[in-house]
Amino acid sequence: MAQSANDRRRINGPEESFPPVFDDDDEDTVLKTQRSRAPGDIRPIFLQPGLISQANGSAYIETEKTKIACAVYGPRQSKTTTYSEKGRLNVEVKFTPFSCTRRRAPMRDAEDRSIGISIHQAIVSSIRLELFPKSTIDVFITIIENDGIEGCIASGSLAASTALADAGIEMLGLVASCSAAIFGDDIQLDPSETEARASDGTVILACMPALDSITSIWQSGQMSANLSLKCMEQCHERCIDIHSIVAQSLLEHRKID
Repeated sequence: MAQSANDRRRINGPEESFPPVFDDDDEDTVLKTQRSRAPGDIRPIFLQPGLISQANGSAYIETEKTKIACAVYGPRQSKTTTYSEKGRLNVEVKFTPFSCTRRRAPMRDAEDRSIGISIHQAIVSSIRLELFPKSTIDVFITIIENDGIEGCIASGSLAASTALADAGIEMLGLVASCSAAIFGDDIQLDPSETEARASDGTVILACMPALDSITSIWQSGQMSANLSLKCMEQCHERCIDIHSIVAQSLLEHRKID
């Protein structure tokens, strides 16, 4: 006798359900925004190139609660029939279902695309695409743990640039990125998700410190022009320190190989 697909004795829940998220009653929002590091300090960075052996280049970055893996494939022949003198860069971002507090659907949404566009804008000017006619370079970024969109864009740009360098793709320079949040007249670098939500506005700066050039600026919220310029200056100073971390990690990886 064939067993019925539905168990009548079981009360099946809805197909799309989420576990309840409880806020800590003992902690206030103001207390959550307080952090142990100074306003001008960033979170410790762990960067490991060459993590994925099947890819042409890869990198894994971890900054406390932000964990991102990046894989680069290419340059390979473009699938389009039209001839292009410059190569094409594709950036695809995906969240793992367990990356956020609430379980995410496996399908891509607007947030994935917006982060991908921001990372694409941050790194595309650093690649010499004119050397790869009718070719495509694919960058796949997987966000394993998420601690705010600002951290995902900054860390994702850093991981993508490191993976491109690990793949041996000719570049003008390494891209470093840093974010900042505004609290009244105060500036805090590398804000977490809770800090970014409580802030008046955020700024994400991507640049090539070796060439002293800015590749991308992403700003949200309300802030004055002077505060915006101060954020860019402080982010640029931190990007110089981050650039040395990326260069050192690539050098150590090549020594091991």
